[in-house]
Amino acid sequence: MTVPPRDGRTAPGGTAAVRPGGAGAVSPGPAGLPVPPELPGPSAPAVPLRVAIVGGGPGGLYAAALLKRGDPRRQVTLWERNAPDDTFGFGVVLSDETLGGIEHADPAVYAELQAALVRWDDIDIAHRGHLLTSTGHGFAALGRHRLLKILQDRCAGLGVDLRFRTEAPPPAELAAGHDLVIGADGVHSRTREAHAEVFRPAFTTHRCRYIWLAADFALDAFRFDIAETEHGVMQLHAYPYAHAAPDARPSPDAHSSPDARPPLDGHPASDDYPASEGHPPPASHPPAEPPGPRNPAGSSTVIVEMREEVWRAAGFGELDEAESAARCAKIFAEVLHGRALRGNNSAWTAFRTLVNARWSHGNTVLLGDAAHTAHFSIGSGTKLAVEDAVALAAHVDSHPSLPEALAAYEAERRPVVESTQRAAAASLRWFEEIAGQLDRPPRQFAFNLLTRSRRVTHDNLRLRDPAFTASVEREFGCPPGTPPMFTPFRLGGLTLRNRVVVSPMDLYVAEDGVPGDFHLVHLGARALGGAGLVMTEMVCVSERGRITPGCAGLWTDEQADAWARVTAFVHTAAPGAAIGVQLGHSGRKGSTRLMWEGIDQPLPSGNWPLVAASPLPYRPGVNQIPQALDRAGLASVREEFTAAARRAARAGFDLLELHCAHGYLLSGFLSPLTNHRTDAYGGDLAGRLRYPLEVFDAVREVWPADRPMTVRISATDWADGGTTADDAVEIARAFAAHGADALDVSTGQVVPDERPEYGRSYQTPYADRIRADLGVPVIAVGAISSWDDVNSLLLAGRTDLCALARPHLYDPHWTLHAAAEQGYQGGGAPWPAPYRAGSRRPPTGRKDG
Repeated sequence: MTVPPRDGRTAPGGTAAVRPGGAGAVSPGPAGLPVPPELPGPSAPAVPLRVAIVGGGPGGLYAAALLKRGDPRRQVTLWERNAPDDTFGFGVVLSDETLGGIEHADPAVYAELQAALVRWDDIDIAHRGHLLTSTGHGFAALGRHRLLKILQDRCAGLGVDLRFRTEAPPPAELAAGHDLVIGADGVHSRTREAHAEVFRPAFTTHRCRYIWLAADFALDAFRFDIAETEHGVMQLHAYPYAHAAPDARPSPDAHSSPDARPPLDGHPASDDYPASEGHPPPASHPPAEPPGPRNPAGSSTVIVEMREEVWRAAGFGELDEAESAARCAKIFAEVLHGRALRGNNSAWTAFRTLVNARWSHGNTVLLGDAAHTAHFSIGSGTKLAVEDAVALAAHVDSHPSLPEALAAYEAERRPVVESTQRAAAASLRWFEEIAGQLDRPPRQFAFNLLTRSRRVTHDNLRLRDPAFTASVEREFGCPPGTPPMFTPFRLGGLTLRNRVVVSPMDLYVAEDGVPGDFHLVHLGARALGGAGLVMTEMVCVSERGRITPGCAGLWTDEQADAWARVTAFVHTAAPGAAIGVQLGHSGRKGSTRLMWEGIDQPLPSGNWPLVAASPLPYRPGVNQIPQALDRAGLASVREEFTAAARRAARAGFDLLELHCAHGYLLSGFLSPLTNHRTDAYGGDLAGRLRYPLEVFDAVREVWPADRPMTVRISATDWADGGTTADDAVEIARAFAAHGADALDVSTGQVVPDERPEYGRSYQTPYADRIRADLGVPVIAVGAISSWDDVNSLLLAGRTDLCALARPHLYDPHWTLHAAAEQGYQGGGAPWPAPYRAGSRRPPTGRKDG
């Protein structure tokens, strides 16, 4: 075994140990980075740690500096296969939150960064001849070379053993000869691969190709541009990272006049080209010039991105680096003012998202891109690596044992990283589907772009640029002082007073399918609470179509009479509120216990036979095998739906929704995972659609023409081989062509081994795509939790209505409270006369000073 030497001399095997002051050493840090006088505190271990770090990027270097600063007695050795001045890429964007963490962890590095940062406030978004400028964001960037030099100098000044142009010893050897091994060796990490069976890395390759280039002039804003070419849509992301001398700044183009650049409200702060972490930016301050030589015209990072098929059609796969740079410069000549682009070992790449099941193994821990990646469109790679370094060093310093420190590090960082990766996934998918966004009006397009990750919201952007937000609201149709959610919406012959829907929620409290007082109070309270549309749970069309014995139904006149009592209360006590019924059949997911007694578990006794598209149990070995419906069975179930629809009309419902989602009977026909039929009702998508469309047509025929009819679908099964987003568009297209007034776009719950990508508003991109591709009204669902989310989704044009479930369980008066919190009083959210005294938020404490 070769153990790294403690004294900085040549290691066994001829490895060159680069030490401050020695031959081949990194020069000592600048005057602003002195060796600190800190000494280990009373809790420092008697035997200082021997630390090995693999990888000399920002995360590895900063971890080295912080660990050495935390206890100068530690031997910290860093291996980097490249030379100190070798780097790939150009500029690095750092958020105010990241800079704050750096300032707290090491004020000396923070001071050097402050002197080198380029700061700006604006984002330019070009869209079909319009250039919209968003201001007030507080960006900060610097060159990657400059960042690495600052961190290298800091490490050298602290006494870190920096070994450049040197391959690290094998991970097992490092682990045996050191107390702590940090794998900061990037997405292709040898450290991670050596223990792949423990870390369990999983990669997801995405659909766009991109290339990092640079322009030798400084843009005065972050710039997003689009080229609609004969081969398809290409997009450009660009930002400055080095200053231009005052007399070297490019002249603004013709679009830059004040009249042509209406202000655009705030930019995604923490996650979309990060700025100030979702909060209003600090007061701007003039950028300081970086020391040393620089390009007098400044420099900008330029990323060009496009779908794989566009990249291939355009022939980029046949071009070398220089040819690709020249071609991109020609395509985006306007934004580049005709200037050239250059590369730096730049290659076209398909982004891969990396997730590891674990980040540590024994005394080895992963950091930065070795542990996780997040798409560049939220600017988070260096940010996450540096924040990892800060957290890791802090936990090593503060915990009595290394296992405790590594566990605490992962416990702190994993939720942050996972949240960032969810935002990055939403962002990258938005860019993958950008072609479907281009027909939006310019302001709505820009608002949609800025809020694409779901972290940045209408309320946040209004703080940054109220004038632009107001212009988007006016374009949307908001009367003065009216939030978007309280604008009316016409659905078929029904006008809803606002855009809030109480989503269908199974209650499981009916007796023999008859709704009782619980249903009256539950639905009546939500109608009184201000929602524009209140939906019933899935109301079953037959006794054997129930999910559980507690499910409500419409297969008898007694049930219809009970529902008429509920609808009459809503219409009388909450004038202007609409109430809809969701009709469905459980299919293979029926004959189970009440949810709180064992979800999806069969009844202990009294089970009834099930029918489905194919004889496939929901959970093999747990749920019963259903009988595949034959021609007679198909006709019988179709008649059950029409009979229930007639009763629903007589009961006074304003809207009917056909439940074709979540793995129930009609959904079971749509998904290839649950429909294995070989007759006309199976096979390709057209065959799988046949029976749900027959049921829809039969119900539409008996449902009153002046009352709208919607369809709920699962837009993805979240499982390999299941319904895809492309399938969902075609399913929606078919139902719209048959007369559906809107699509209620949900996801999943079709197969038990699904893998949903949970997160706030995580299902809304599917509604967004259907609306953009087809132009049909949609209802968005799925973890929409705040009125700010609702306003944001509506203004961005991603949906027409928002359905919320759990918020309405938490607060039956959620809609009225949303109005009060926004200071809105109007017809979109009328308070019932007995409740008007509560229409203002109660005081929470003394306000007199």
